[in-house]
Amino acid sequence: MPTNDETLHELLAKLFQAHPWHGVPIGQDAPAVVNAFIEIVPTDAVKYELDKPSGRLRVDRPQRFSSMCPTPYGFVPQTYCGDLVAARCQNRMKREAIRGDGDPLDICVLTERPASHGDFFVRALPIGGLRMIDGDEADDKIIAVLESDVTYGHLREIADAPSGLIDRLRHYFLSYKQLPQEELRRVEIAEIYGREEASEVIRRSVEDYRAQYGRPEERIAELCRLLKVSE
Repeated sequence: MPTNDETLHELLAKLFQAHPWHGVPIGQDAPAVVNAFIEIVPTDAVKYELDKPSGRLRVDRPQRFSSMCPTPYGFVPQTYCGDLVAARCQNRMKREAIRGDGDPLDICVLTERPASHGDFFVRALPIGGLRMIDGDEADDKIIAVLESDVTYGHLREIADAPSGLIDRLRHYFLSYKQLPQEELRRVEIAEIYGREEASEVIRRSVEDYRAQYGRPEERIAELCRLLKVSE
């Protein structure tokens, strides 16, 4: 028999669309397989980004140059780049005064299949990541492959991915925010790491999320408590 919490959860799922960041779980097989919400695809001439209060996509800015993100790009739900992610960056890079960027964990998903637009979820298998530092903020980019993708789905380590594609990702993230007339931004990719380290970063981002926003599995009980208080 389902519990009252499970029944209420099912009812809310039928009535309301889940928030892509807070309302969708990372997936029961994480960190080996994760849900990924795709915000932009390689053909987008405009950079879309999650509007955090509403859960809808908004236009962040037009892509500034001819360089486009070479893969579908988005974030892992119910993750957060906070103290634990920043500490990992500090320890690995022997740096000080690094903080998390305060956003969900970014993810790039390798696939041979084109998508006409973002705003959808996929199941992705992390194979590594780029340890990007933007100023003094840890801004990791997890690299994953689309589950069952004919071309990339068999990959399990970033070392096995086409080097040219990883170079294109590196170039995009090092240059996509930089305008010619602006002072040079302090953006660097300090490390390219493999699947094991990507799993550690994901685990830390989940703990950072729970520290920042609470435990998702307790939200229905908290909602019930608040509804009783308001009666």
